[in-house]
Amino acid sequence: MKKLAGIVVFTVGLILLYGVSSLDDFPSWGTPDSPANKSPLSQYFIKNTIVDTEVPNMVTAVLADYRGYDTMFETVVIFVAGLGIFAVVRVFEHGGASRVVTADTKPDIIITNTCRLLIPLIQLFALYVLAHGHSSPGGGFQGGVIMGASFILVALAWDLDIALKRFSEKQAFICSGIGILIYAGFGLASVFLGEEFLNYGIIHKILPGVDSPEMARYYAMLGVEIGVMFTVTSIMFLIYGLLATRGKMTAGL
Repeated sequence: MKKLAGIVVFTVGLILLYGVSSLDDFPSWGTPDSPANKSPLSQYFIKNTIVDTEVPNMVTAVLADYRGYDTMFETVVIFVAGLGIFAVVRVFEHGGASRVVTADTKPDIIITNTCRLLIPLIQLFALYVLAHGHSSPGGGFQGGVIMGASFILVALAWDLDIALKRFSEKQAFICSGIGILIYAGFGLASVFLGEEFLNYGIIHKILPGVDSPEMARYYAMLGVEIGVMFTVTSIMFLIYGLLATRGKMTAGL
């Protein structure tokens, strides 16, 4: 069976290499008349993103504004994936013996002290990536992965029980749901103020110090990115905990 699987993978790889090697099928790198660049929609984004949203990073504007529905449901998919893994993997044990910490299971002092220095920097960088996503690569998904990785690093350096004291399973589920509510909340605010769902421009009426729809879109995108970060951080940490402990959510690797 392994040989058959290897043959299939090798054959598919050759087909893919043949497909991408044909110069007639794909435009050259940077070609201005490639389909992606010639599309009227792409041209609109390139010319009008900064005008519509005051956001220099076109990718962030497309992700959190022009394509806001899609991104919101991507966040919901991450939440549902976490729930699905929880429903399939989670094991509840009652009355089991507590884990005995021996000399072999005690965390290494070099690793733990190194992580004490690194984890605050990692979390600070996660917030930077979130906040700076309007001007450079970053945003809620990227910041959420980095923040989730910081809690996973706690579990790896000490154990999952220590990580859960800082960010418990219940708190993670609550935060993952709050993230979606934050995202949807900006959409509902737009509806209550008389615009379409996720049409953020109208919320300048309720944002203090914001007097233009363009700046309202700017700040609303930051708000929904924060919601995305809540969900991604929480679900990433939960999935690690569930898989690393075979659903027991204790001790860990």
